[in-house]
Order: sequence, then C-alpha cells, then structure tokens
Amino acid sequence: MSKKYDLPKAYEFNEVEARWYAYWQEHKTFAATMEEGKPSFSIVIPPPNVTGVLHIGHALNNTLQDILVRYHRMKGDNTLWVPGTDHAGIATQNVVERQLATEGKTRHDLGRDKFIERVWQWREEKGGTIINQLKRIGSSCDWDRERFTMDEGLSKAVREVFVRLYNEGLIYKGDYIVNWCPRCHTALADDEVEHDPTDGKLYHIRYPFADGSGHVVVATTRPETMLGDTGVAVHPEDERYQHLKDVGISLPLTDRTIPVVFDRHVQREFGTGALKVTPAHDRDDYEIGLRHNLEILKVMDDHGVMNEAAGRYAGLDRFECRRKIVEDLKEQGFLEKIEDYQHAVGKCYRCSTVVEPITSKQWFVSVRPLADKAVEAVREGKIRIFPNTWYNTFYSWMDNIRDWCISRQIWWGHRIPAWTCQDCGEVIVASEDPDTCPRCGSTRLEQETDVLDTWFSSALWPFSTLGWPENTRELQMFYPTSVLITSFDILFFWVARMMMMGIHFMGEVPFRDVYLHALVRDKHGKKMSKSTGNVIDPLVMIEKYGTDAFRFTLTAFAAQGREIRMDEDRIEGYRHFINKLWNAARFAQMHIKDCDPSITRVVDDPQSLPLQHRWILSRLDKTIGDVRRDLDGYNFNEIASAIYQFTWHEFCDWYVEWIKPELYGEDATYQEQARGVLLTVLENILKLLHPIAPFVTEEIWSVLPGERSTIMLEPFPEVRPEWEDADAEQEMGLLMDVISGIRTIRSEAELHPTAKIEATAICPDPEKRRLIETFSPSIEAMTRAEKLHVTPEAVIPDDAGHALVQDVELFVPLKGLIDVEAELDKLARERTRLEKELKRVEGKLGNEKFLANAPEAVVEKEREKQAELQARLEKNQANRTRLEKLL
Repeated sequence: MSKKYDLPKAYEFNEVEARWYAYWQEHKTFAATMEEGKPSFSIVIPPPNVTGVLHIGHALNNTLQDILVRYHRMKGDNTLWVPGTDHAGIATQNVVERQLATEGKTRHDLGRDKFIERVWQWREEKGGTIINQLKRIGSSCDWDRERFTMDEGLSKAVREVFVRLYNEGLIYKGDYIVNWCPRCHTALADDEVEHDPTDGKLYHIRYPFADGSGHVVVATTRPETMLGDTGVAVHPEDERYQHLKDVGISLPLTDRTIPVVFDRHVQREFGTGALKVTPAHDRDDYEIGLRHNLEILKVMDDHGVMNEAAGRYAGLDRFECRRKIVEDLKEQGFLEKIEDYQHAVGKCYRCSTVVEPITSKQWFVSVRPLADKAVEAVREGKIRIFPNTWYNTFYSWMDNIRDWCISRQIWWGHRIPAWTCQDCGEVIVASEDPDTCPRCGSTRLEQETDVLDTWFSSALWPFSTLGWPENTRELQMFYPTSVLITSFDILFFWVARMMMMGIHFMGEVPFRDVYLHALVRDKHGKKMSKSTGNVIDPLVMIEKYGTDAFRFTLTAFAAQGREIRMDEDRIEGYRHFINKLWNAARFAQMHIKDCDPSITRVVDDPQSLPLQHRWILSRLDKTIGDVRRDLDGYNFNEIASAIYQFTWHEFCDWYVEWIKPELYGEDATYQEQARGVLLTVLENILKLLHPIAPFVTEEIWSVLPGERSTIMLEPFPEVRPEWEDADAEQEMGLLMDVISGIRTIRSEAELHPTAKIEATAICPDPEKRRLIETFSPSIEAMTRAEKLHVTPEAVIPDDAGHALVQDVELFVPLKGLIDVEAELDKLARERTRLEKELKRVEGKLGNEKFLANAPEAVVEKEREKQAELQARLEKNQANRTRLEKLL
C-alpha cells in the first residue's frame, strides 16, 4: 500500500485513478481464487467487437458487472470475471478492406490466406483499444484469462460444436430466404439488420384477371420485385376472389400468368385483401410459396442487379429498375396511384446498404429442439430474468423461432469445417481436416468457403471460455456462471442462443440469472448519434468529472426498464458527491489519523454510547441491509440512492456536524467515542461505496490509521443486529426536525447567517420536552440561535416566523431582525421582472408557428422555464403575505 499522507484539499482523480489501477494489476488483485469450500461467483463479459471503442452502453454494462464482481470478491467468494473480445466477422473484415483500399488493393488481390494474415496483423496492432478503455473505467476483470473468439481454444470448441450438431442432424445446408447485403456480399443475422424509419413510396398496381373480367390492386414499396411474383394470395374466406381459383392473374410487364392462392396469412381487411407473392425476395412470401408449391423465381443477383429472369430489365441496378418499372406501369395504365409512405427499411449494420431479402443456399441450425429446452429451463426457474417484464417477450419469441442461418460469405471468421469430394460428391464434416474421402478415397477435397456467423462462437462463450471441451477445473468451479448482464436488445440473438447451446452441450444452464439493462438515451429520450450531436462520450466524461462520478451516475440511473435518460449535469452533480465524501474524509483524518484502530471497539457496545452515535450506527445498519438486498436483487439505482442518502445527508450533513463539539472538546471519553464511531462509519461507507466508486474509496482507505491492505479484499459490511435502535432513530429524528424547522424559519425570513435569534419550542409531551431540553446546546449551535426556550405552552407573537414539526410548534420573533418595508419593495421589483419574463415565455408558447417549427427540445425548454417562473411567482407571493403580517 502507499505511504500514509494527509489528504490534499482537492481530489485529483486523474493521478489517483492511474496509480491505483496500476497497483491492482501489479498485485493481481483481480485474479480469480479457486479455494475449495467457498461459494463461487462468475461472470463472462459480453465480448465487445475487437473493432470497437467504448460507448455509453459499454460503460453502463461493464460498470454494473464490475459492481457485482467487486461485491462478491469482498464477500470472500471465489470470484471470476472472464474478459474477452469478439472477432466481429463483417465489421473487422470491413475495417481491413478499407485499409487495403487506401493502398489501391482489394482482398482478392491478396487471396484468402494472405488476407487472413493481414486481419490478424491488424488485430495485434489495433484490436486492443476497447480492452484498454474498459480498464479506464475501472473494470476488474481477470485480465490474465482474456479470451478471443478466434483464439485456439475457442476455435476448437466451435469446431466440436459444429460437428456434433451436424452429426445429430441439427445442422443442415439448404435454400432459404436470408438478409443479404449487396455491398458486403454476405448473409446477415436478423440483429445485424438495422431498421430505420424511412420516407418512401407505396405503389398501388393493377393486376388484371387472366380472363379479362377485371383486376385487383396490390400495393408494394418495392415494385422491382414484381418481376419475381409467382402468385397472388388472398384469404380463403374472402368471397370477392373465390371465382379466381381457376382463372389466375396476368402479371403486368411480363407475359406470365400467375395463380391465385388462398392463405390464412393474408389480412383480408387490409387494403384490397390481395397480396403479391414474391417467394425469392420476401420472407413471408417465401413461407407462402412453400405452402402452395409456388415457383421461387430469383430476379436479382448478389450485387443487387437484376438478372436474366428479369427479362428486359436485366442488368439494371435494383433502384434504377424500380424507376424504370414505375415509368412503364404508368405508361401502360397499370399504376393506380403512388402514396408517400414511411416504413422501416432494413440496412446493413456495418455499411448502411439497404438489405435485400433473397433466397440463398446457406447452412442452418435447426433450433426448435434446442429452443424447447431453453424455454423449459426458464419456466422451471433454473434461469431467472430481471426485470421480470421480459418473460412474456422471451416466451413469445422462442415460440415463433426460426431456423438459424449460420453461414456468412466472408473470409474472416471460423471457416465451416465441411469438405466436398470433387470425385463422388460426398460431404465430410470433421473436427480435424480430412486427407481423403471416406467414401471413395479421393484426395480431391474442397473445403466450404463460408465462415460461421459471429454469434455462433459467441453462443458458446460461457463454457468455451472456461476450457470446454476439456473438463477443466474452471468449468467445474465456475459453470454455470452466476449472472449475465447485457442489454435487452440482444436477448434473443445472443442470450437465448447461449441458453440453447449451454443446456445442449453442458447439460446445465449457462447462467442462473439474466439482468437486462436499459438502453441509454439523451436527457430528452432521444437515441444518441453523432449526426444529432447528442452523444455522451464516456472517456470525455471521465476526463472531465472522474471515473467514480461517472460510474456513480450510471448506477444511479440504472433503474429496471427500457430507457435510461443520461444528462451530463447529473454527472457533474455526482462529482459534487465524490467531493463531499472527500471533504468529510479530510475532516475525519484530522481527528483520527494518529488513533489506534482499536478505538472502533466502542461500537461493540452501542447502548453505552450517547444518542447521536447510537443513531448513526442504526442508520448505517439499515443502509448496509438495504445495499446488500439490492445488490442481490440487481436494483442498482436503489443501491446508489441508499449510499448517497446515508453518506451525504445523514453522515456529512448531520452526524459530522453534531459530533464536532466532542471532537474539539476536552472530555477524553466523549472524544474517544466520537473518534471510534467516526472511523467505523467512514470505513463502512468506503466499503459500501467501493464497488461503485473504486478509486476514491481506495485512496481514502489507504490513509486511514493502521496497517491496511487494498479495500478490494476487505470483507463487505454485514448487518449487525445490535446496532439496530428504533428509539434512537425516533429521538434523533425529532431533534433533526426541530433543527430543520428553525433553519427553515431563518431561510424563509432571509435572515443573515450571523443574525442573532431566539427560538421557542412549544412541546406539550414531557418526554419530548426533556429530550429537546437535553440537546438544546446542540440545537442552538446548529441553528445559530443564542437561546432555545422549551415550554409546554406559549403565545406566538404576530411578528414571529413559525413552523410545525411533528407535534412541536416552533417560532422565532422577527421584529428588529428584518426591514419589512425594504424587503417588500425588493419583492415587488422581483415580481415585476418575473411577470415580464413569464409574459414573454407564454407569448412564445401561445404562438402556433413557434410550436410547429421549433425543435421539440427548444419547446420543452420553454415549458420548463414557464413552470419555473410560475413557481417563483408563487414563492414571491407567499413571502409577501408573510411579511405583510409583520407590518
């Protein structure tokens, strides 16, 4: 530990944070312990993309994990937090391809093997950025156990899983509709497609009946896909179209006749009740096509260019084709109307290219048997989900789950371990690269060129990172992991898949609890984006306010819900909280730095202590109980609230002020009691706060009296029933109410802090009266009153300020203390100014043009200003009424 020194006036967080993180790493304090007989607690980090940089979501996610890890480490559990990164197939390949583009090259110029070497080189040079940034926010991962989804051990696990699932018939290759990025030239998982509201057009097209008896109108946002229509679907009970069973539809702009099929998927109340069916270019249409044996006609290639099946439109880019088709439909009388239409357009999450649903031969996992076991585990309570509002969403999604497309047409990733014999066509799937075909003995084997979806390796994360398929000691001790903390938006794409894989391969759930945190928005509830300029950069906030203040803000905002509204002003506010603790610790250090730490023994017999000490110990005991309960229940915002309330208001504002006379006094017994309780309470505050604010707590801890190891390895506070004292809390509550009441009178009368007052407490209850009388010197000191009179009854003067607390009436004669006429004149001037400003704001809010054209944030700001001005006018009137009574 560092040498003892006096805490400086200001908390220089940058220096402190760098010094302590280096200390923790040097002394391996984050390393997992594996002692027999101890409870185990383990977390696997949701692996960030190796291309990533720290954003506000990472900061929230990892702060919450770190809180739990530090808590369980202090509890003495065998604690493991496994760090690592994801190879992020598409994202990483794009980064390196852009790098090559600056050299005038493509990946094809290098060839597959050389390109993969180049990606590994990039990973070694640049891929550790986010890991270093996670360290910057204080993450206490066991960094010696860092994993990467492409490292040797995890790659072995991926192959093993693929081969086993294939041999069990749960992996197959076949045609299916997938999300296709024409730029990246690969299939995408559903979660890799971002759906943004887009202003587009809805085209209403007349489809003539083949017998010439009329037509039906269909609507589409993608008229170019009509070239791939192989049917029109209507509801089987829709009487309007029963006569078309044997007639069919003449497809406009083509010489084809397509059938009418009857399918319950169609909503007959929507539009005309007729739906064009393009099985090769729409997922729902694909399912209809399969049910009715419709032709699957692909009219677009992998580059988004119309192919030969598109007839005279072949060779056109899909969007150019759309323009040309609309012109032709209009010219030939098939276009009924075009409407403006806002709809969600799927775009590639990496390059923002509009994604095309398209049929393709891909590898799939048949997930239904795996999903059923995951659902059963959740229903039986083997996995708990927090908050519980997500249960129904989970069940609904799992009930409607589709087979998982796991192949990607890129080079960076786990290459699918499947080979095809060029002589006999045999498909070989194996953990080790085969040399010959087991069927014909040929050596002409060609490996599958596709790689696996990144989520495939991530789905194995809870057990592959612990050494599977080997039966390691880590697996035995730390699997199942204790809790998974992640954002709710990947509940299905990652969390559910980990459940399926863990149960299938380990015979046990991958984690006991799942905590789904909210998404972080700006203070107005808007999504953060660079284009709107509302991004809160964690590293900027840390540089500005310190890691502890930033972490405390994230924790305080982490209520169980779907949205966290982050505001930089609140980060600054919690910076004040850290400073408040620092100043209280500096004050305490003045009085305890030379003490023997054994002075804390005074708290072992709390009933021998004066009221104020019994009260603070009782409040501390309640806070410890609340914090432990909320840590175990993942109520992170409640943890922050409890610590904040106790530290700032009860410890700093009340207790420290109350015991100053004893600390500065000459009574050795009282002084030792005050020092002992002060040191005890401060130690416990630091321990309670450490999981949230590790740096400032470690720094203060290190200068407290006695030999001390790192606070990280100190035992977490436990409830001490002997400290619970309801009577002390009730009695102290009355005294604090009296003090607050007199302070309120002073404040409302706007008396100068040095103004000499006399206060009176009218208290009919003899027990309460004796209590107030006993502590009247303390009350006088803390309200700056020359005298406190305590009486069972009294007449309250007309010129007195008045307050009622519990059943005690308080008054302070104000005559001679304030110039009433001058104060009234000042209030009148203030009122004139406030009314003028309110009239201006109300004029704005009454202007329809302003409300229609001004940004929502600007309008909201004016409404907030209006409410504030109205409140200040009400306060002005109340003060005026009070002063007029004194005339």
